[in-house]
Amino acid sequence: MPSRISGQDLIQIKDAVVQDFDSSNWRELGALTNMIDEVERHPRLLRSLSFGDPDYDGLALTFLRKMIGQEDENLDIVMKYIHKTCGNAGENVSSEVAQGRKIVFSPTIFDVPSDSIDTDLISVMMPFDASMSGIYNAIVLAAQQAGFECQRADNIWDHSTVIQDVFTLIFKSYIVVCDFTGKNPNVFYEAGIAHALGKHVVPITQSEQDVPFDLRHHRFAKYLNNGEGLERLKEDLASRFLTLATRRSSSGWV
Repeated sequence: MPSRISGQDLIQIKDAVVQDFDSSNWRELGALTNMIDEVERHPRLLRSLSFGDPDYDGLALTFLRKMIGQEDENLDIVMKYIHKTCGNAGENVSSEVAQGRKIVFSPTIFDVPSDSIDTDLISVMMPFDASMSGIYNAIVLAAQQAGFECQRADNIWDHSTVIQDVFTLIFKSYIVVCDFTGKNPNVFYEAGIAHALGKHVVPITQSEQDVPFDLRHHRFAKYLNNGEGLERLKEDLASRFLTLATRRSSSGWV
C-alpha cells in the first residue's frame, strides 16, 4: 500500500517539529500514537533536543516516520497534533499543490474545521430554491458518474450559523460547483471563498450575463433548465469532474 504522505511533506512536518516541539510535545504525541515508551526509551531523541545536538534534525525525521507507521495508520493523529501545536505550520487545503510562494492565514470570521480534506467530495453553491432542485439532481448524478460524493449546505446542520456550515463544506471539498444563475450574492461570496482556498471551482449558469465580469475569462458551463438541457449539463459536468479526478494530490504543509 503506497504511503499517503510524500517525502517532501514529511520534511516539512519535521521542520515544524524541530522549530516548535519540546520534550512534553514528544511525550504527548507519543501518548496519542501509543508510542510514549518508545519516546522515553529512545537513546538520543530527547537528549539531542535538550542539548541542541546537530543530529536532532535527523532523529526527529526518522522518529516521525516511525510514529506515522508503516501503513500511515497514525498519519491523521500526527498531522492534527502538529497543526495544533506548531504555530508556523499550516496544512495545505488547496485542491492542487501549486509551485511558488505558500501562505498561512487564520480567518477570524470562520472557525477552521478540524475535518480532513475529502478528495472525493464535491460541494454545490446555489440558491436554496425549489426551482433549482432539477439542476442540483443533475449535478449529483454527474458527481456519482465520476465517482464523487455531492453535498449542498442545506443538507447539513452542524453549526448555529449557516455560513459556518458553508465554509466548512467548501473547506473540505475537492471541487466546488457554483451556479451563478440569477446573480445570487451568496453564491458570489462562496465562490470567492472557494477561490481563496484554492479549490477547483466549476462555474455554471443559465445566462453568461449572470457571471461576474471578473470571472468571465474563466470557462463556465451554460445550460438550459429543461430535460434536454439538464442531461447535457450532467454530461458536461461528469466530463469535467473526471478530468479533475486525475489531478488529486495529498495535502501538504507550508
